[in-house]
Amino acid sequence: MPKQKLQTSAIQKIKRLAGIRETPFLVLEKEAIPNKYRLTREALPDARVFYAVKANADRRIIELLHAQGCGFEVSSAQELKLVIGCGVPPNQIISSNPLKSTNFIKAAHQAGVNYFAFDSKGEIGKLAEFAPGSNVYVRLSVPNEGSEWPLDRKFGVEAEQAVQLLTEAAKESLVPCGITFHVGSQCASTKAWSDAIKKCSQVWQQAKDKGLELKMVNIGGGFPVQHNRAVPHITEIARTIHDVIRQEFPDDVEIFAEPGRYLVGEAGTLVSSVIAKASRNGENWLYLDVGVFNGLMESLGGIQYSMSTDKENPLQKWVVAGPSCDSMDLISNEVHLPEPEIGDTVYISPAGAYTTAYASRFNGISIPRTYFI
Repeated sequence: MPKQKLQTSAIQKIKRLAGIRETPFLVLEKEAIPNKYRLTREALPDARVFYAVKANADRRIIELLHAQGCGFEVSSAQELKLVIGCGVPPNQIISSNPLKSTNFIKAAHQAGVNYFAFDSKGEIGKLAEFAPGSNVYVRLSVPNEGSEWPLDRKFGVEAEQAVQLLTEAAKESLVPCGITFHVGSQCASTKAWSDAIKKCSQVWQQAKDKGLELKMVNIGGGFPVQHNRAVPHITEIARTIHDVIRQEFPDDVEIFAEPGRYLVGEAGTLVSSVIAKASRNGENWLYLDVGVFNGLMESLGGIQYSMSTDKENPLQKWVVAGPSCDSMDLISNEVHLPEPEIGDTVYISPAGAYTTAYASRFNGISIPRTYFI
């Protein structure tokens, strides 16, 4: 079965579903999600935790986390509507996307959301016009070394420009409140957080020298889950974060964190079926009814998933691909599995994050349904 640590009862339920439901589908272990939230709170007791809704926007996940007291990070009008519709109060919602449409800014401001990230002059203008008086925090550019899904090129500014933007925001009926960064998704380097926080400290001090009193550091997300290589435990990452913040910032600094993948990734297993096999140029090819376009988009960026079957035959090496007619629909060049037959079930994990969230209906192929157990 999948390498994620599911309870025996969960494994049995997944197998039963595989016998009665049409594949592909995503199974989420319901208790795993609040358990991950509690572990995050224990590791980062001084932080306010906001689930990054983009990781998986299933309403049931929002409801589970809201019941635990979790906050939420939203980046669009639809995510905002979903979270508000689940009864989340606006003081538990932030928006860390530095690029926001005016319609979203207006809707969020009208709903009472009061924390927005920015990293450009244009964003200051929009926020000043459509969300006056809001707390704003600048997105700092930091290295994404050690992450499997870098996020550093599209967003963020260097320290000097960050201070300039905070100063300009203060002149435009906004309240500069802090600094944010992102070390990249699925980051396996504790040093990445250490270096990023130290860079934030430089901006903090320079802003103070300009007469700006900041109050918050948003450490973003990036907390990794167990795929096919060792990753640091969240307690190890949190220890690094705590030590550096204690050294670099005043005791009353507020800390925000935005885990997405970490809260839901290991709760999920994609259940798929073998639809074809072939031998091509000396390679064994295995084709599944789920691929990069309808659930495993992160494969294109190098994310590797664990796969298993119910077979107990000797392992063979396979190239695993999805069902579409597009040659980009290639999940992995090297997966070791016992030889399955057409129709056999293949379990893919961890798959709770960025699977159905990224999925499309390309080629008329359906997006996997989600079941909670």
